[in-house]
Amino acid sequence: MNEHRTARVGLIGYGLAGSAFHAPLIATTDGLTLDTVVTANPDRQRQAREEHAGVHTVATADELFARADALDLVVVASPNRTHVALATQALEAGLPVVVDKPIAGTAAEAEELTALADARGLLLSVFQNRRWDNDFRTVRQLITEGALGEVQRFESRFERWRPRPKGGWRESGDPAEIGGLLYDLGSHVVDQALTLFGPATTVYAESDIRRPGAAADDDTFIALTHAGGVRSHLWVSATAAQPGPRFRVLGSAAAYVKYGLDPQEAALRAGARPGADADWGVEPESAWGTLGSLDESRPLRTLNGDYPAYYAGIAAALRGAAAPPVTGGEAAAVLRVLEAARRAAAERRTIPLTTG
Repeated sequence: MNEHRTARVGLIGYGLAGSAFHAPLIATTDGLTLDTVVTANPDRQRQAREEHAGVHTVATADELFARADALDLVVVASPNRTHVALATQALEAGLPVVVDKPIAGTAAEAEELTALADARGLLLSVFQNRRWDNDFRTVRQLITEGALGEVQRFESRFERWRPRPKGGWRESGDPAEIGGLLYDLGSHVVDQALTLFGPATTVYAESDIRRPGAAADDDTFIALTHAGGVRSHLWVSATAAQPGPRFRVLGSAAAYVKYGLDPQEAALRAGARPGADADWGVEPESAWGTLGSLDESRPLRTLNGDYPAYYAGIAAALRGAAAPPVTGGEAAAVLRVLEAARRAAAERRTIPLTTG
């Protein structure tokens, strides 16, 4: 792609992921322009045109691919069951593609997509926006600086209080929908753990359906042992009446404990936009985490959240100026862990993984 030309983006799906995350981030990224939105819902078509002046709307992905020559990138933000087929269609049409997580239902499917992208010389990336959460960026910096000493245990919780199921495909018990929290929020917490500490050698999990009327897992725990020796304990839940700390990282010299969620999702859902908000990703001092030990500890300013960095990285990758910010291979590694976790929970045993 010409490094001076703005890349025209086709976005498939305008539900929560498409409308609140992808569309505003694409529209506010230098080098990208939101060209076309695919949604069969007339209200969502109207919403897309109101929120993004000049955007085209079409009802089907086939209509989008019929004008593939007018596009430079396709973003797949449709229900999970459609991810593989649509990403394949984009790549076969000669278009780079970004896929919302999880990229697929299995690691094998993710590897096949990666091989197809490589064979065609096209970008394939997965939207793992939580790598740019404020608290995760802070943890990553603390580890890089050695502020915690040798990290021994990493605890990560993504917990909500939703005692009544909302319904929809995300909570469906049909395996084809790839619903449930293990593949939803679990994709985030596992990706973060692997990003920080490298491959896992063993996986243990407990996965339950707690809420009356629920059909998919809504309370799941995953324990990883990483090749480097760190142990990660990861919780995802819709049944936490009082959530625990988002992160608790224990090291030989100090610990870091952080409560609450990064503010960027709430800001996006409320209509705020990066670039228009000078305080984008900034967290108040009252929400900062604590660094130290029982002997001495202090509040630590949280680094700013930076979701815009993902699509800035995509724009750079399209120009050939950088590698994709998240790769298909990394997505496949996450799925290997999620598949092992599902098996571990079902068989009530620890599953070994090869680190390749």
